[in-house]
Amino acid sequence: ADLFDGIVMAEQRFHGEGYQEGLAEGSHAGMAEGRRYGALHGARIGSEIGCYLGFALTWHCLLQKCTDEKNSKKIRALDSLIGVIQKFPYEDPTYDKLQEDLEKIRGKFKQVCSMLNIQSDFRIGTERPSLTF
Repeated sequence: ADLFDGIVMAEQRFHGEGYQEGLAEGSHAGMAEGRRYGALHGARIGSEIGCYLGFALTWHCLLQKCTDEKNSKKIRALDSLIGVIQKFPYEDPTYDKLQEDLEKIRGKFKQVCSMLNIQSDFRIGTERPSLTF
């Protein structure tokens, strides 16, 4: 009975071994693909936020010289944008409100652009990210 058991159960055994090998290989490939996607997506977000921060810091420096009421409102809006960006948790990829905070930053950026009478257009594509005015 043992001799025939090996022959009869071979299909089931090979099926189980194949499943385990496929699971291990798929898990490895999925991890590698996930890392590539995460690095790419993280680089895009970092580039976008870095562009916003550079924009805000530059305009903040330009407006520091003027002290009228209109410019003080713009400076407060820029300070708010800079503050939101500086609080963004860059080091925590598992942060559950990442998309929510990113949308707040984008909204604040659009508000600042509106106050400065600047048309903003942030593009991410094959060429490097840029702002156009």
